[in-house]
Amino acid sequence: MNEGDTQVPSELAKYAIEQLVGYALHQGLLGTYDADYGRNQLLELYGMDENYQGEETINIPTTPADVLHTLIDYGYKIGLIPDNSTTYRDLLDARIMGLLTPRPSEVIAKFQNLSESEGIAAATDDFYQLSVASNYIRMDRVVENLYWTKETIYGEMEITINLSKPEKNPKEIAMAKLLPPPIYPKCQLCRENVGYAGRLNHPGRQNLRVIPLELNEEAWFFQYSPYVYYNEHSIVFHHDHVPMKLTKSTFKRLLDFVGKFPHYFIGSNADLPIVGGSILTHDHFQAGRHVFPLEKAKIDANYGHTLHPGVQLSVVDWPMSVLRLNSQDPDALLHAADEVYSTWKEYEDADSEIIPYTHSTLGEDAIPHHTVTPIVRRGAEGSYEMDLVLRSNLTSAEHPDGIYHPHQDMHHIKKENIGLIEVMGLAILPGRLKDELGTIALILAGNEQLYNETTEGLHPELSPHLRWIKELILEHGNTFTFEAAEELLRQEVGRKFSEILAHAGVFKRTDAGRIALHKFITHLGYSKSS
Repeated sequence: MNEGDTQVPSELAKYAIEQLVGYALHQGLLGTYDADYGRNQLLELYGMDENYQGEETINIPTTPADVLHTLIDYGYKIGLIPDNSTTYRDLLDARIMGLLTPRPSEVIAKFQNLSESEGIAAATDDFYQLSVASNYIRMDRVVENLYWTKETIYGEMEITINLSKPEKNPKEIAMAKLLPPPIYPKCQLCRENVGYAGRLNHPGRQNLRVIPLELNEEAWFFQYSPYVYYNEHSIVFHHDHVPMKLTKSTFKRLLDFVGKFPHYFIGSNADLPIVGGSILTHDHFQAGRHVFPLEKAKIDANYGHTLHPGVQLSVVDWPMSVLRLNSQDPDALLHAADEVYSTWKEYEDADSEIIPYTHSTLGEDAIPHHTVTPIVRRGAEGSYEMDLVLRSNLTSAEHPDGIYHPHQDMHHIKKENIGLIEVMGLAILPGRLKDELGTIALILAGNEQLYNETTEGLHPELSPHLRWIKELILEHGNTFTFEAAEELLRQEVGRKFSEILAHAGVFKRTDAGRIALHKFITHLGYSKSS
């Protein structure tokens, strides 16, 4: 509609419905014979008996964001949502787009037909576009994420400040605490989320679609993540709500996946607290079409094994402890990987602070500390390649959050677990850093008053950064332009991320650490080949 239009709000909403139906037709969400049906579904939602009757030509948008904004505003006005908060707006957003998204069986049939006729890459291309077009992947938010790179001695690290995942306001958090524990769906990864309306403590998923898979002769599903951290960020999740547990079967599932999706990588978070992912209650993996810094890292040394003649083991030059296995035979790779994992779980080297178990003071069973973060991809000439990142969740009095976890002097940048994505060299940093770094840039650009207020504790959000700010001023001064200060901070954050990964490395990248890692590899029965 033209700016300054005097039509009543209901007419604006009717016009927006026509725009959204046109968008859905253009994007392939609706077929030609679905248009009237889709329009009528939206009219019913808004309690309208007739469609837009104006003479103005319908302007078809290329993205749904602005049209949805209009429809959600009107939905709030007529009581479709009780509050105009981001959470309730998102619930209505999913409800609207769910009316225009093809049924699950239609999406699955198209994916399977494309895969058979044009190949799996064509099928994932189409499915990804559907996930964007249906607004399940909120590209209007994804584009707000900050991204940059930092060259380090290990190669180029990728840094993001993720702003696409909405944060709840204090009122919503307080209300959510009053709700009973979830029964259905049990978690946000369960298959029952498809088409689910959502609630205050659970997102709406009417526009979610998933693709069934068979991995290791088990039922799994494939979908895209609504919060895109990298290209074609995907989630592969178990048919049932079963907890994550790394076993030989885990490796088999990962290898099966890249056999079916050779253009994607896939990986799993570790299965222990501190070194694990954010959701350990539902077995799942993350996949996608992205070349991470870890994949491009140099190789320190290569090893061979007489009992695994078709498998090469390599030590990757990376701040964490990464063993790379490569073979043309996925079964040979599977057995070699399971041997590394099984041995690592029990391996002890007290001199290097490698301790596989401890006992609680209550005399309970031994508490395991060793696991791995596995990542699988297809290598050169179709080979299968698996990175096993050695992990330990051991704690100490000095490092109660984890010896191999971001140390406390890094918590002002990141204190959360180092998960799969960060292991591969892509930092996912909290959204709070956007404003905090902007304020620090002002200090480095010479704002003395702001600096003095920060040292006096008048800006509590900057208090965790105060030591770092003083170090930056001491080393670089505070006479930058604002733009130069921002660039300095980006590079310094990238450097800190590399240090954080080094904290998470079990065998340090020192002479002593390399000797200790070589000791473990020879314990496995491998001999250096180059």
